[in-house]
Amino acid sequence: MAKSDSITTKDHSVIKKWTEARNGKPAVVESTANSSEGGGLLRINFPGYAEDNLKNISWEEFFEIFDENNLQFLYQEETKDGKESRFFKFVSD
Repeated sequence: MAKSDSITTKDHSVIKKWTEARNGKPAVVESTANSSEGGGLLRINFPGYAEDNLKNISWEEFFEIFDENNLQFLYQEETKDGKESRFFKFVSD
């Protein structure tokens, strides 16, 4: 498997390591935090991305929402040209 291939995981340590290696922080969309939608819409907050409506949360809270919603983390290590990738999305289990 090439590093540019997408990988899916539920492993908390893999998700945290991938995110922190890219200076990301666990977050939710602020307008959905505390909603009946299972804790809010999860995001990774990367520096330099102007998404004003994000609220940083703890890893504990992030993984609680992640697990409650039976999500998987789809991600990519590198882009096709070998650069570090920030591509990810949350998919239903």
